[in-house]
Amino acid sequence: METKGFHRKLTAILSADVAGYSRLMQDDEAATVKTLESYKQIVSDLVKQHRGRVVDSPGDNLLAEFASVVDAVQCAVATQKELQARNTELPENRKMQFRIGVNLGDVIEEESRIYGDGVNIAARLESLADPGGICVSKTAFDQIETKLPFGYEFLGEQTVKNIAKPVGAYRVVLEPRVTKKKGAGFKQDAIRKMAFIGLAAALVVVSGVALWQYFIRPVTPTVEKADPKQMVLPLPDRPSIAVLPFVNMSDDPKQELLCDAITDNIINALSKVPGLFVIARNSTFAYKGKAVKAKQVSEELGVRYLLEGSVQRSDDHVRVTAQLVDALTGYPLLAERFDSESTDLFALQDDLTFKVLEAVRLKLTENVRSGQGKYFSGKRGLDCYMKALEAVGLQQQLNIADNNRSRQIVEECLAMCPEAPTFYRLLGGANLNDYFVGSSKSPQESIEKAKELFQKAISMDERDFYANAILSHIYTKKGE
Repeated sequence: METKGFHRKLTAILSADVAGYSRLMQDDEAATVKTLESYKQIVSDLVKQHRGRVVDSPGDNLLAEFASVVDAVQCAVATQKELQARNTELPENRKMQFRIGVNLGDVIEEESRIYGDGVNIAARLESLADPGGICVSKTAFDQIETKLPFGYEFLGEQTVKNIAKPVGAYRVVLEPRVTKKKGAGFKQDAIRKMAFIGLAAALVVVSGVALWQYFIRPVTPTVEKADPKQMVLPLPDRPSIAVLPFVNMSDDPKQELLCDAITDNIINALSKVPGLFVIARNSTFAYKGKAVKAKQVSEELGVRYLLEGSVQRSDDHVRVTAQLVDALTGYPLLAERFDSESTDLFALQDDLTFKVLEAVRLKLTENVRSGQGKYFSGKRGLDCYMKALEAVGLQQQLNIADNNRSRQIVEECLAMCPEAPTFYRLLGGANLNDYFVGSSKSPQESIEKAKELFQKAISMDERDFYANAILSHIYTKKGE
């Protein structure tokens, strides 16, 4: 729908309010108002740092929107951790805890305002969250489960005010990734989810990451993709990356030096990796302190990949978060958190730099952990590898156009690297997608063709557990 003054769009919404605000106001109104304004400013700054915008902040509430659910949840986590640290400095009766709800949904945008069911659901999720906690909708959860290093607890289908259908809700657990479910019994859709949980993993064998719930994931929101035709300089003929200045998440402005040092170390280390084109420090530090999008930086610097992150220091403990974004698809390839403790600042920098470097190198140029590195040697192999990553990203969208494009890429890769079983799996995934998105003229033939391709991959590498997992689920689905 689009009329004069407003239009609909799919977006990630973050809604936050203060738990027990009335009680705090009764205890000490002046102090509560002062703390609230300070905390809301902190949240607003974090929203900007995570590429979001604050839509409204009346009273003890705050509403923000993001183009990416990953950004929204990372912002929510950073907010809770920052406010938790601030609360340690306050007496018990003055501590202020926010509840945060995150939803991916359809909203109506009118000038700078947003409203509609998408916003209402975020607000209802906020009320389900614990004080100091985060609650996300199922639509948001489906986008972040494999991309962020947190755990999740399924709270069930919640009936919320003014929303016709129950809303699936998850509590974010700031611990190693574990997904728990409450309640007994399996519904039919849960059984279907389990039946295909292994299928997703096979399509991501190149990067060695299992994309759970792949085949029932909803189409993700439109993202801004960099256009090679709009780039100031042509893309290099090898993987190209720009490392943006890491953001200081600590209270102490002096920690900017640590952020810059870690950024410099990563740039210098990456520049020594054979086969990588790395943008110089002078170019990337021009973006320091600015809210920029991956598309803009990619087109202005002529690179495909961007590494961005933040640094938070508390005494001898330093936490670095890093996200590697493919600007041509608009989606992250890596979202990780790294921790280190040391009284030696230089040793600490080296430790964190090595961890980030290892993760980025593995994503961009190697495939050691998946056991597929032998198939992607030399420049041709590297080109195939990078194209495979693009095909994986397209297949995740579960729509006809992107699936057709992924098939075209995989067929090109098979012509260049016919000895790599990876591409037979990906081509099998494209055929299965034909079945799931309804583009197949003969669904049964699509499934049979996919089965043949997975069998071909296994004939080339019988230890390929991804292809074996897919076949086992296909046979289960067929009752064989």
